[in-house]
Amino acid sequence: MDATRAFLRHPSGMVGLVVLLVVVVIALIAPIVFPVSPWEMVSAPFTPPGEDGLLLGGDTLGRDVAAGVAYGARVSLVIGIASAMAAMVIGVTIGAISGYFGGKVDLVLMRMTELFQTIPAFVLAILLVATFNPSLLTIILTIGAVSWPPLARLTRAEFLRLRNREFVEAALCQGEGTLRIVLGHILPNAISPILVVTSLTVATAILLESALSFMGLGDPNLMSWGFMIGAGRTVIRNAWWMSVFPGLAILITVLAINLFGEGLSDVLNPRVSRRRS
Repeated sequence: MDATRAFLRHPSGMVGLVVLLVVVVIALIAPIVFPVSPWEMVSAPFTPPGEDGLLLGGDTLGRDVAAGVAYGARVSLVIGIASAMAAMVIGVTIGAISGYFGGKVDLVLMRMTELFQTIPAFVLAILLVATFNPSLLTIILTIGAVSWPPLARLTRAEFLRLRNREFVEAALCQGEGTLRIVLGHILPNAISPILVVTSLTVATAILLESALSFMGLGDPNLMSWGFMIGAGRTVIRNAWWMSVFPGLAILITVLAINLFGEGLSDVLNPRVSRRRS
């Protein structure tokens, strides 16, 4: 409750949360507001915004840009959240094993983590998506597979800090098993920074998905913001709205997630909270 009240008093965090909730609501009501498929042609090509009943105009094939932005929010949020969850599962698992056991296990796992970090995440994502059939599941797993190293290193650092604390030694003296100590004692005390980084990973995942869709490596059956920007890039001088509105949607959503993550970090980090108070 104290953390909730502190977050409600955090201005930038609340701004991010409100904007993020608006994006979520738009994604949820998209089928109600736009019952026609975003792939459906509803007007003449290149209809300017505000004409022919189209709030944000039409694209090269006469499809509703507003419907595409609304349905694209569903795709971006699903991929962003699911990819971040996948990255958290992989990163926390590897980081927990590495930090708790230490020694050669830690050495091997950290060298593997560093190997992943030497390869640019976007390049690796392109290689993985291009190798397999681009689909929603493939994109989620790919982004999760390239986003876990920071979470693994953070989890390892937290476990190294906590594994020799008194409550862990007390649990060992009581004969509790490794899994119970890790899940029941250490992880709950290390979860705050992990949640903060995971929330910021959502923004990174949305940017990665948009970049992949822009390059034609997104799910061809789903309307996404990156696909819309890519489809409008060749006619941006004549039909600027085709790229500008999806781009603004990406900018606003990513900015809102970053503001929310910043507020969450300030609230869950006691040192920052003491400096602010």
